[in-house]
Amino acid sequence: MSKPETAAVGDAAAQPKKAAPSNLMLRIAAALVLVPLALGAAYAGGMFWTALVTVVAVGLYLEWLMVIGEVRTVSVGTSGALAIAVAGLCCAFGLIDFAVVVLALGLVAVAALAAGRRLWAAAGFVYAAGAELASVLVRFDQQQGWHALVLVFLVVWASDIGGYVAGRGIGGPKLAPRISPNKTWAGAIGGFGASLVAAAGWSLAGAGGVLAMLMVAAVLSVVSQLGDLAESAVKRHFGVKDSSHIIPGHGGLLDRLDGYVAAIVFAALLGLLRGGLDGVGRGVLVW
Repeated sequence: MSKPETAAVGDAAAQPKKAAPSNLMLRIAAALVLVPLALGAAYAGGMFWTALVTVVAVGLYLEWLMVIGEVRTVSVGTSGALAIAVAGLCCAFGLIDFAVVVLALGLVAVAALAAGRRLWAAAGFVYAAGAELASVLVRFDQQQGWHALVLVFLVVWASDIGGYVAGRGIGGPKLAPRISPNKTWAGAIGGFGASLVAAAGWSLAGAGGVLAMLMVAAVLSVVSQLGDLAESAVKRHFGVKDSSHIIPGHGGLLDRLDGYVAAIVFAALLGLLRGGLDGVGRGVLVW
C-alpha cells in the first residue's frame, strides 16, 4: 500500500524542491521494504492482507488525530482505534456486515467523546475506516480481487512517479498553489499518462481487457490526485507539514497513502455497485 520511492510533487505544502541525497536513499530503502510487503500481503489475501490493512487503518486514524490536534484526547483515540481493530477482526473471518456495524458504533463513539473539533475527528475515523473496509472488499473477490487491487496500486504509484518526473522535469503553471504550491499541471498530466501506461501493461499481463483497464485507470488516476490535494488541504488548514515521521524519508502514513485511500474507496464503491458484495473486483474490471 505504500507509495514507491518518489513522492508526489508537492505532497506537503512546504516540501523542499530537491530532496537531499541521504533523504532520497531513505525513501528508496523504505520503498524496497514496503512495496514488496504490500504486494505480498495482497497476494496472500485473507487474514494476511486484512491484518496489514487494519494496522495501517489504525495508524491513519491516529495520525489524523495528530494533525487536527486531538490525539491527546485518549478516549477518542482509543475508541476509534479499537473499533477499527475489531472491524478488521470481523473482516478476517468474512463477517463484513458485523464489521460495518462495529465501524458505525465506532463513529458514534468518536463523535460523542470528541471534546473539540468533533466533525474533524469523525471525518478522520470515516477516512481510516473507509480505507480499511474498501481495501478488504476489493480483495474479497476471489476471482478478480487480486487483479483489481494491483490495478489500484499501479495506478496510484504510476500517477505518483509520473507526476514527480513530469513536474520536476517540465515545471510550468501550478495546479493548486494555495493548497500544494509545488504541484503543477505538467505533473498532473504526466501522472495521468503514466497511470494509463501501467494499466495497459497490467492488462497485457493477463489481468483483464485493455479498454476496461484504461477506462478505470483514467478515473482512478484523477481520483488519486484529488486525494493528494485533499490531504494537503487538511494539513495546510492545520499548519502541519508531515502527518508523522513513521516512514523514513517519506513522512507519515497519511502523507504516503492519501492517493491510495481515495482510489481504493472509489474502486470499492464502483465494484459494489456493479458486482455486489462478493464481486467487487469483478465489478471494477469486467465491463
